[in-house]
Parts: sequence; structure tokens; C-alpha cells
Amino acid sequence: MKNILAFFFTTCLFLNIYSQDNPDTLEMGFEEYNPISTLVVPENPVTRSKYPFVDVHSHHWRGRDKAYFDKLKSEMDDLNMMALINLSGGTGERLQGNVDSSKAYVPGRFVVFANIELRSIDDPDWAENTVKQLKNDYKNGARGLKIYKSQGMSNLDSSGNRIKINDPRIDPVWEVCGELGIPILIHSADPASFWDKRDANNERWLELKLRSRRYQYNADYSWQDIIDEQHDIFRKHPNTTFINAHMGWYANNLDKLSEIMELYPNMYTEIGAVIAELGRQPKRANEFFEKYQDRILFGKDAYNPEEYYTYFRVLETEDEYFPYYKKYHAFWRMYGLGLPDEILKKLYYKNALKVIPGLDANLFPTD
Repeated sequence: MKNILAFFFTTCLFLNIYSQDNPDTLEMGFEEYNPISTLVVPENPVTRSKYPFVDVHSHHWRGRDKAYFDKLKSEMDDLNMMALINLSGGTGERLQGNVDSSKAYVPGRFVVFANIELRSIDDPDWAENTVKQLKNDYKNGARGLKIYKSQGMSNLDSSGNRIKINDPRIDPVWEVCGELGIPILIHSADPASFWDKRDANNERWLELKLRSRRYQYNADYSWQDIIDEQHDIFRKHPNTTFINAHMGWYANNLDKLSEIMELYPNMYTEIGAVIAELGRQPKRANEFFEKYQDRILFGKDAYNPEEYYTYFRVLETEDEYFPYYKKYHAFWRMYGLGLPDEILKKLYYKNALKVIPGLDANLFPTD
């Protein structure tokens, strides 16, 4: 028995050493597998956009002091970001503080959007008070309204019911934005895959494993419920300009997005957080940008300077098979669209100048 045990442990030790010296024998999970491509193709990384651009989808909750804005301005200059839209302006005193600090430290390059609160939507005077506050925020410098995805998902009324995007009590808010001439950038829902089973067929499996709170499979409302509610307000308020965030979560179905663009001429869209979808279908994406070049804006969402490089490379170059910066968003590789200069200019700044008041047109080329 002693000889058998000794042989067993010796064999295990040998196999352990052998496996360490011979990685062919190792097993790994999907999370670890991230091979370096052996494909040899031209590489044209881009760290600065070809034309100055406006990021219409950014969030800056904390910064109000000079040091914060000095650092931000330096990063914007490096990227060729001429202006930035802070969608997290808040309302009331907070909004005023965000507007004042940006004017003091980065004049002309920082536009602030207001937000509304829904906690008291059951109050009989909620709509009147909200419209009044929004008008006051506009007077104090807000130049748009941002609607978060919590509206339609997690915001509840006093009875515990989900506050739908097209709740008729909110209609006066959509209307007053049209009267004031300010756009509404609205983020509704999340990728549709978040509502699907979290199995081997789900393209977002890794993201849902690492960010389990995003999983919506057991929600008592569907992805389509939210999207339909969003489209309903586009239809009911044709005199109000809406910017549908994240390409309305249809960047992976540009035929469907084209149908929506045709239905709602008051709807623009932006590319924040969906560049990976565009980068895996360069031919179809090019066709879409060509057709709707006057209604697509540049957006990024989470602010991280180095992540802009992938956006620039997808939009400007014709590079092939290069990586995205977050595997859990996209385990596939990117291809450059090589957009024509005129479409790039519209995407980067011309369309934003058209729909967002408060931007200083003198900061941008005149051609």
C-alpha cells in the first residue's frame, strides 16, 4: 500500500510540474481566453480625432473646482474634443453650480443638461412644478434635458408601480422642451440581451456574469415594453427634438433602426457605448451613416480618455481586425468604417451645433 501511495503522489507531482511547463495541457475558462492575433495587417491607431468634436454624452458629477477642469481641459485638448455635454447637471442649485463652474473654468466648451425628479410624480402639482423648475434651469443655463434609464425601469410611483416613459403626467415636460428649443437626450432600457436567458446562446453572457445587476430576465416588464413607450413619446411630441441614446439599442439591427428613423423625423441618435456594434459590420454601418448622416451625433458615455481611441479608429480608418477595449462588452474584433470627411464633420460637430443650443460655433471650422 505504501508503494502504491508513493507512486500516486509522485505521479501527481510529476503531472503538476509537467502541466506548468507545458501550457498545452492547461484548461481555462472563457474569461481567460484572450489570444493575441497573429494576423499581419496595416495598423493605424488614432489618439486624436481628425476634426474637432463634441461629445454629446458625458457625465461629470463631482468636478466643480479649477483643478478638475484644468485636468479635463488638458485631456480634451489632447483628444481634439472641442466641447462636452455634461448630462448630469441636476436641477436647482446643483444645476446652477455646474453651469457657473464650467463657465468660469472652460468657457464655451462645457454645456450642461438638466435632470428632473420623479419621486413626487403622484403629487397633483408635480407637472406644474417640474415645468416651472425646468424653465428656471433653462434661465440659469441648462441647454437640454437628460432622461436616465431608471425612468421606465426602476423609478416607482407611490403605489409601487413602474413609472412608464410615456406616462401622460410627464407630457408637459416633453412639450416645454420643444417650446424652449432644447433637446432631450433619453436613455431607455439596456441591450435587449439583458432580458434573455443567461446561457451559452447569450452574446452578453460574460457581461451579465461580471455585472449581474444588469440581468433583467425575471423583470415584470419586457425590453420591448420600454422601447415601445419611448417611441410613443417621439410620436406624440413631434415638435420636440429627442436624441435617442446608444442608437436606441438597435446598433446591432440597423435595418430596424432605419425604420425608426423614418417614422420619427424629430429623433436623432448618438453612438455612445455601441461603437463595438458598428465596428463589426463596417459595410452596413457605412450605408447607415451615408443615409442618416444629418441625424447622428458623436457620444461616448463613461468618460475615459483612452477609450476614445477605439472610436476614432473605427470611424476614421479602414484598419482590420483590431481589439475593442472591454472584452465583456465585445469579445469580437473591430473593423474601420473609413467614413468620408463630410460625414465625419457632421458626426463630430456639425449635427451637434444644429440641435444643441449653447455650443459656440466659433470654436469649430466654418467649412
